[in-house]
Amino acid sequence: MNNKQVRIALLENIHTNAVTALKQSGFSDVELLDTALEEEALAAKLAEVDVIGIRSRTQLTQAVLEKASHLKAIGCFCIGTNQVDVDTAQRLGIPVFNAPYSNTRSVAELVICEIIALLRGLVSKSNAVHRGTWPKQARGAYEARGKTLGIIGYGNIGAQLSVLAESLGMKVIYHDIVTKLPLGNAKQVEGLDELLAQSDVVSLHVPQLPSTKDLITARELYLMRKGSVLINAARGHCVVIDDLAEALRSEHLAGAAIDVFPTEPKSNTEALDSPLCGLENVILTPHVGGSTMEAQANIGLEVAEKFSQFIDKGTTVGAVNFPEIALPKRDDTHRLLHVHHNRPGVLSAINQLFAVHNINIAAQSLLTKGEIGYLVMDVDQSDAEVALEQIRGIDGTIRVRLLY
Repeated sequence: MNNKQVRIALLENIHTNAVTALKQSGFSDVELLDTALEEEALAAKLAEVDVIGIRSRTQLTQAVLEKASHLKAIGCFCIGTNQVDVDTAQRLGIPVFNAPYSNTRSVAELVICEIIALLRGLVSKSNAVHRGTWPKQARGAYEARGKTLGIIGYGNIGAQLSVLAESLGMKVIYHDIVTKLPLGNAKQVEGLDELLAQSDVVSLHVPQLPSTKDLITARELYLMRKGSVLINAARGHCVVIDDLAEALRSEHLAGAAIDVFPTEPKSNTEALDSPLCGLENVILTPHVGGSTMEAQANIGLEVAEKFSQFIDKGTTVGAVNFPEIALPKRDDTHRLLHVHHNRPGVLSAINQLFAVHNINIAAQSLLTKGEIGYLVMDVDQSDAEVALEQIRGIDGTIRVRLLY
């Protein structure tokens, strides 16, 4: 199948430059939809396409993916991939790509904005003016300069937030499960409890993992300094919302900014159901940490490029559930992709079969990850069809594709 035959669908109003980039790479059948699709409609769409691009609302569950085992690739045009059953995708031989870097700046800037707004009490003051009062006073308003920011998770976003916060004159400490080299004057602390006790502002930047579920409960909230504020622009399952609401009502915390929620509305017309709604000095945003025009444009290009590299060359660099292989193209060869169960003897069996049939291997790269192995192999053009036929019969094969 050449590029012109590959059918691609991009859901959830993905930036149009993804379409432009794909078409410039030779993909002519690219469909752009402005909404997410529910299970039945999603399954119908997946039956029509070879590659699917989504954002955070579309749920590619095990049941959905098992009906679309012909899919060649999945692209999450965002940081996270928790909306995709990546283990099922791996088992079916479908690489999942994302954009872990393109909206880093956007999220960090939102957090800086929220830090200042919360420390100054801007939400409650703005609401009061809207209601017809004039609360001109300094009580409860503080500068960011000199305050301590505690960052939980010092990855791409946490590190960039660290740099921006220091430029405001904040002291930055951070906690991560692994030792990370600090940027600027930031310091890593040994434990979460230590960070909570020392911080005026706590900001979460951790991935969605079993270990980060309910990371912040009533216990952690009451370890925080009285009058401190909490920001979560990471994952909705990290904070127990009922506990946060109680800590705010009791005035142990002075404020919070939440961009992600355990359960989020499925459409822009649906209301958020949360005990945080209506509380003073609480900023609630609709999962827009990475939703800037710049970030979405960059994400569109990043994931579109990964699609192109995989479809054209079999390159899986940046796939979250696949071994990462990038084998350069070679002249006068055809390329075979072989996804198989990760078990001993597969490569030996392939090489023995090729030797029996006098198939010359020009280049070969094999890596494994989890339950699968991924083999990219170039053979002489005259051997391609025989090689494809032979490799299909190898025990443990999940899927095979002849690229060119």
